[in-house]
Amino acid sequence: MGSKRPKRTEIDRLSVKTLDDQFLTEIQKGLNCSPFESEAVLSVVREVFAPLMGTQPSCAPPGTMTVIAVDADEPAGKPLAQCRKRTVSLLVHRGTEDDRLLHESGPEAFRRARIPDLCQQALSQGALLTREDLAYRILFVSPRTISRDLHTLRGADPQASIPLRGTVQDIGPVLTHRVQIVRLALQGKTMTQICQRMHHSPAAVANYLSTFTRCAQLHEKEITPSQIAFLLDRSRGLIDSYLDLLAECRNDKTLAYHLREMLRLGTPKKTTRRPREVLA
Repeated sequence: MGSKRPKRTEIDRLSVKTLDDQFLTEIQKGLNCSPFESEAVLSVVREVFAPLMGTQPSCAPPGTMTVIAVDADEPAGKPLAQCRKRTVSLLVHRGTEDDRLLHESGPEAFRRARIPDLCQQALSQGALLTREDLAYRILFVSPRTISRDLHTLRGADPQASIPLRGTVQDIGPVLTHRVQIVRLALQGKTMTQICQRMHHSPAAVANYLSTFTRCAQLHEKEITPSQIAFLLDRSRGLIDSYLDLLAECRNDKTLAYHLREMLRLGTPKKTTRRPREVLA
């Protein structure tokens, strides 16, 4: 029997979220270079540009931190080393407001006040933070402390919008943003209202609704949940959540109406034109 593959540690995951790794990933994918060739190119770039780096003063406001995080469009299950990365600028400390919060309520209150906003800042720049990012790169505490903060925040407000990679990409057990967005659409909320409430771009919301519509269409054809997950390249947990929403629609007239509209708009119109003949 072969030995078990060692579990990737938090430090291992952080090691592939660096500028060097971002450069290596881009050059290997973009120029089809081997790992050896890309490492050689990286060493030359360091020699040539290193003397010039850091000579310009930063124009970011005080309290801002630059962090490398995984691109928001990278799916769950993909090896972290192969994921695209983004460099995001996060305003961690807001000045007098946070000075007062730290003085009056302590670091715990400061973290819990900042975590949701930090995650939204990263998402607005096309990236998703993880517990490790928040713990080791931003707030300098343990991941367990971040987990406790998240548990407290979600307990205080179950609908709180905290777009971590684990929730947005269906990696964790928490109700995903995708399901929340689809539910809002089934309740009749407009695209603008959904974007404002969930802090997502119109393109991202449209993508989530399109996936839900395709899931509903495949379900109508009596395709199994596992097959739907495979065909749509989505997690089984997400598909099961979508099917639960479809079941709710059968007992709610408002949800059923908006579901019919989504399916109608998502179904391509049949063409009456004759197919083009192929010339011999």
